[in-house]
Amino acid sequence: MTDRDRETALRRLASERILVLDGAMGTMIQRHRLGEADFRGSRFAGWSRDLKGNNDLLSITRPDIIEGIHRAYLEAGADIVETNTFSSTTIAQADYGMESLAYELNLEGARVAKRAADAVGAATGRPRFVAGAVGPTNRTASISPDVNNPGFRAVTFEELRTAYAEAVRGLAEGGADIVLIETIFDTLNAKAAIAAAEDVFEERGERLPVMISGTITDLSGRTLSGQTPTAFWYSVRHARPFSIGLNCALGAKEMRGHIAEIARAADTFVCAYPNAGLPNEFGEYDESPEAMARLVGEFARSGLVNVVGGCCGTTPDHIGAIAEAVAGIAPRAIPTVSPALRLSGLEPFEAAA
Repeated sequence: MTDRDRETALRRLASERILVLDGAMGTMIQRHRLGEADFRGSRFAGWSRDLKGNNDLLSITRPDIIEGIHRAYLEAGADIVETNTFSSTTIAQADYGMESLAYELNLEGARVAKRAADAVGAATGRPRFVAGAVGPTNRTASISPDVNNPGFRAVTFEELRTAYAEAVRGLAEGGADIVLIETIFDTLNAKAAIAAAEDVFEERGERLPVMISGTITDLSGRTLSGQTPTAFWYSVRHARPFSIGLNCALGAKEMRGHIAEIARAADTFVCAYPNAGLPNEFGEYDESPEAMARLVGEFARSGLVNVVGGCCGTTPDHIGAIAEAVAGIAPRAIPTVSPALRLSGLEPFEAAA
């Protein structure tokens, strides 16, 4: 199946029913209680830095665990699984001295997810898709990390673009069906990722559908770089994404109003994958699958979403409950948005007709 065929199939399914995205990779990895030796494997036994916590590396050193997690989500009802590549850029991997592995991490992350998706798809007769996860990196292009020097930036747009391009290239060549630019706290970082994806699509001569997911960082209702949900959408709509939406930071209850705002403004599919509630005093997420499914099910019944899933704290049980809650509910109808000059800074702006 070509990239175009996969996108056609994906769009057809999304127009017929609400699609289900998987849940948290990190939450499931923690359940395995892995030690330093698991992260190192034989290949990195002598690595000069500690590697425990570099979850993306497990696609190389413990692919059996990562494939098992993908399969668990697929068997719970996920239509789309995300690759284990959230931190697989040269920028994020610098923490472990593993910048040179960025391409391989994305390549192998996509291959592992693809094996699971193809196996479960063949067994069930239902197509499954792989979303190549592109995380935000641990640097921001819009905000200075130095309170004494507001003009300082720890990374440039072109550095981000180069790093993201290497990641997207690996994901595409590993078999990802979708590029998912997710957990966006800084829109300028997202723009670099979009530009990088376009660079890779031009190189390959084929496009992959792009999903874009921002993060409202707190109850202010804005991203870390200060934008409202509608302003964020106006900033990235030029990418013609398959979907726009939100993930992380908030539980479904707290995310609901922000998703409703995006659903009113966006003339494309809307995706929501909140956390399993807000973290408790120990930093853990304890919203039950049933409670979360009720909230996400209401998103669906209110016509707000086309794709739903889970972020921090969610498990296959959460995804199974969500899949059941949205089954049979019609997907959000994409609104017809009249042509207008729409701009954004921190707030959206629309020129009067």
